[in-house]
Amino acid sequence: MTQWFQLQQLDSKFLEQVHQLYDDSFPMEIRQYLAQWLENQDWEHAANNVSFATVLFHDLLSQLDDQFSRFLIENNFLLQHNIRKSKRNLQDNFQEDPIHMAMIIYNCLKEERKILNSAQLSNQMEVGSIQNTVIGMLDKQKELDVKVKAVKNSVIDVEQDIKTLEDMQDEYDFKYKTLQNRELESNGVSQEEYKKEHTNLQKMFLLLDIKRKEVVNKIVQLLNTTEHTQSALINEELVEWKHRQQTACIGGPPNACLDQLQNWFTIVAESLQQVRQQLKKLEELEQKFTYDADPITKNKQVLQDRTHSLFKQLIQRLLVKLQELNYNLKVKVLFDKDVNEKNSVKGFRKFNILGTSTKVMNMEESTNGSLAAEFRHLQLKEQKNAGSRTNEGPLIVTEELHSLSFETQLCQPGLVIDLETTSLPIVVISNVSQLPSGWASILWFNMLSTDPKNLSFFLNPPYAKWSKLSEVLSWQFSSVTKRGLNADQLSMLGEKLLGPTSGGSHDGLIPWTRFCKENINDKNFPFWLWIEGILELIKKHLLCLWNDGCIMGFISKEKERALLKDQSPGTFLLRFSESSREGAITFTWVEGSQNEPQFHSVEPYTKKELSAVTFPDIIRNYKVMAAENIPENPLRFLYPNIPKDNAFGKYYSRPKEAPEPMDLDGPKGNGYIKTELISVSEVHPSRLQSPENLLPMSPEEFDEMSRMVDPAEIDTVRTRKNLFLLLHCTG
Repeated sequence: MTQWFQLQQLDSKFLEQVHQLYDDSFPMEIRQYLAQWLENQDWEHAANNVSFATVLFHDLLSQLDDQFSRFLIENNFLLQHNIRKSKRNLQDNFQEDPIHMAMIIYNCLKEERKILNSAQLSNQMEVGSIQNTVIGMLDKQKELDVKVKAVKNSVIDVEQDIKTLEDMQDEYDFKYKTLQNRELESNGVSQEEYKKEHTNLQKMFLLLDIKRKEVVNKIVQLLNTTEHTQSALINEELVEWKHRQQTACIGGPPNACLDQLQNWFTIVAESLQQVRQQLKKLEELEQKFTYDADPITKNKQVLQDRTHSLFKQLIQRLLVKLQELNYNLKVKVLFDKDVNEKNSVKGFRKFNILGTSTKVMNMEESTNGSLAAEFRHLQLKEQKNAGSRTNEGPLIVTEELHSLSFETQLCQPGLVIDLETTSLPIVVISNVSQLPSGWASILWFNMLSTDPKNLSFFLNPPYAKWSKLSEVLSWQFSSVTKRGLNADQLSMLGEKLLGPTSGGSHDGLIPWTRFCKENINDKNFPFWLWIEGILELIKKHLLCLWNDGCIMGFISKEKERALLKDQSPGTFLLRFSESSREGAITFTWVEGSQNEPQFHSVEPYTKKELSAVTFPDIIRNYKVMAAENIPENPLRFLYPNIPKDNAFGKYYSRPKEAPEPMDLDGPKGNGYIKTELISVSEVHPSRLQSPENLLPMSPEEFDEMSRMVDPAEIDTVRTRKNLFLLLHCTG
């Protein structure tokens, strides 16, 4: 079994780590096509021997040619195109540097083995619980399928018995009336014949009574089975679905699985509808013929009430899809319906709904054939009368939870059911600046509470376990990008919330105030607002780099230095600033030294700078003004050893070696010399041999244009990140 095949069998959290290993420089599709061949080569030797690396490079191209031929035979045009494109990219990237290709493949295979080892270790620790969980879920689903089918089959069985009962009763009624008529017409029958027919009639009556009891008992058993199945659906499956819905609401896996649940509910509801019809049929048979101790007379009301109760309970879950229910229903929307004078909290705001609050449900509003109503243009108007929010309120605005409720009434012959559903709690904000704090409240509630009517949740919010909160934090990234947070990144965040000794591994308890209200460490902003700022920075300015795995992001200074100290000079990594509330990113590189390696960090870039120049272009053109006023770019390899241009080249704003010539007189000329913005840092004077080597400028200019970085973020280099030089491009 190849290593690649083993990787594909892993859980999604490990597959995500595999995805992070591959990009356009060495695409995953080549790894897939040539899995066994790649694993049989000595890439470690090739990474240190240019001759052997060259041989393997050409062997790899030959392997791709063979694969192309197979696709040609299969007449698979798309895969032919992909394999040709991959071959061209390899030639463009590694023709002149095959040893670099060998290093990439060697590192990929090595990291794959680490992932496999981690997965195997995790499996050994969790195999028992995982197997039990998976088997339990499958068994539970099969069990429910069996129960639902049992209900349906029981209804069919009762239906046949009622038809048999009806035939028996018709036959008994016919013979009974025939005997009576014969007595009247012939002034009676012989005593012997009368006794014989009377005896037969008594036997028929006994059989009829037995059949009636059998049918009634079968309906009782059917309702018992239905109630048991319905309880499992409502109290277990529906509860789990609601939990999955809450999880999806805060960025978790969108695995609601509502169709299966709706199917089960609908089958049981259809069965109960048939039972209602069967009970009506029994009532008709009773009206035609009854007697003392008639089981139908004795049990019909109890059976009707129980069937009605079960059907009503099922319908109220709003997951039943029956054709006979597809008619217009009026729905009314209400705000904070369950909040009244008795259970309201002092200081909480109260609102009125403005706009059309009642609509008629129809199938046109739905995408799956169900009844639906869409409310548009509703507005909330805060009540300004006595009892409105005051400064004495116990909670801030973004901790106030509210809800929307929807009401309607289903009316059928002999059946009236009030239907209602309530939204998950919502937060009402008046300014977009309140949005991050409001979302934090939604996160905390859906992570820790299952009662949507618990609107006073934040009067005493529960603590969160780090194991749960770390998962939710990762969802915030994976829901808006292609990449969540790995174990190392979460470890650093865990240290911020739990303290440096925890390493983010201790499953400590984190209070709501620590997450969203208290300032972290010595900063003037809380943990969540820091995370929210970074998320916004990624979404607007760093999405591609984050998706490609170029940004290490969350890493402590100690871990950063530990990673860089043994790397080649010019190796750098990207991390998020810990001192910026609005989100900022910086890079740190290692510089060789006779004694110990030196580490330098540039002052972090915020959305202001990244709006002017893209981060890949900043990295590409970044300069340090060293001795003799010679600008140098110290950034060579993205950690661990990826050449800078390979990592970021596809995101440069223009090809590196193809500047557009200046044309002052041509049709596109505008009379101006093209310019480019770059970032420049000046070496601190203590690192130069003589003052003459400093960048010539007055002390006033230096003070004005230089910005000192937080000591925790920089070592040795004093940066002037925003000294954007205008470089003349004359072609």
